[in-house]
Amino acid sequence: MGEGGIGAFLPFILMFLVVYFFMIAPQMKRAKQEKKFGSELKRGDKVITKSGMHAKIVELNDKDKSCVLETMSGKIKFDRSAISMEMSKKLNAPPAIKK
Repeated sequence: MGEGGIGAFLPFILMFLVVYFFMIAPQMKRAKQEKKFGSELKRGDKVITKSGMHAKIVELNDKDKSCVLETMSGKIKFDRSAISMEMSKKLNAPPAIKK
């Protein structure tokens, strides 16, 4: 009955480690980066929401983690988590220098 011992669980342990390092750890790192991005937003920043709306931040509310965005059609209140980190960083990236 004691045959195999820890060797029987080795495949499961290895599977867990692979899943952790290739799926869970990068996801936690990304969530931390998104939280930092949301806390560093300031008035005047040009952003893109996750739904694709381009806007400029006109007001930040730390109490309920929301912001007021100004679009071409008016002002809209959004939750900070609705702002896309990747697309906003691409929008604000300096233009590439062509040779």
